[in-house]
Amino acid sequence: MPHLTSTNTRKQGTGFHTGLGIPGFAHPLVAPAEWAELTRPRTAPLHWVVLNVADGPGSRPDPHCLEAAGRLRNAGIRVLGHIDATYGARPFGEMVSDAQRYLDWYKVDGFLLDRCPTERTALPEIRRTVTTLRALRADAHVVLGHGTHPYPGYAESADQLVTFSGPWSDYRWSQVAEWTADYPPDRFCHFVHGVPQPHLDEALRIARWQGAATIYFTDRTDRGGRTDPWETMPGYWDDIVSRIGTGVSE
Repeated sequence: MPHLTSTNTRKQGTGFHTGLGIPGFAHPLVAPAEWAELTRPRTAPLHWVVLNVADGPGSRPDPHCLEAAGRLRNAGIRVLGHIDATYGARPFGEMVSDAQRYLDWYKVDGFLLDRCPTERTALPEIRRTVTTLRALRADAHVVLGHGTHPYPGYAESADQLVTFSGPWSDYRWSQVAEWTADYPPDRFCHFVHGVPQPHLDEALRIARWQGAATIYFTDRTDRGGRTDPWETMPGYWDDIVSRIGTGVSE
């Protein structure tokens, strides 16, 4: 199968089971049902939720986002602030400023560095950024949103890496980088859009075989790059929550 490229024994994790990572719903005013659903009792573990106020933390505290983030944190759910790394082009100071505002206003538990670069040459600057984020909050959970397999050294610089973000048509034939077998599944995340409901079990199996413990699958699509497929919940939300909660992917 295309997604099996190594027979190495994968290292054991630190207690993570397959669970959901939410890449970022639309603003709570636009998607109130989605945000409310996240704090409803469920069977599947929710590893974290990304808060993206206005392509970042915005210019001032947003009361609706404050309320949404507060509900999640009160429910024991980790909230990550969205920071756009612009594939390495974003100035260091701007990213740190975004992080500080997220901490001051929304008391986030960590950060997703979206559009993170993948090249070896960009690693020192990303390492510098992550070190600074952890100086702002020592226990910050940091996720690097590459969307593909980066240079292996990035795995030593963050808690988790997003090693796939894209459509089901690519995911079902994707290959995992062999170096990922040196790390446990709790280090990797997969975000897949356009997954038809009849293929959910197959998608969950691919995530397990490729060693990704944090996932988000949706039947929404990006319509050729014109829309954000993560802004709304999948039509089969209850189904995927139930499947993960009952260990279908284990």
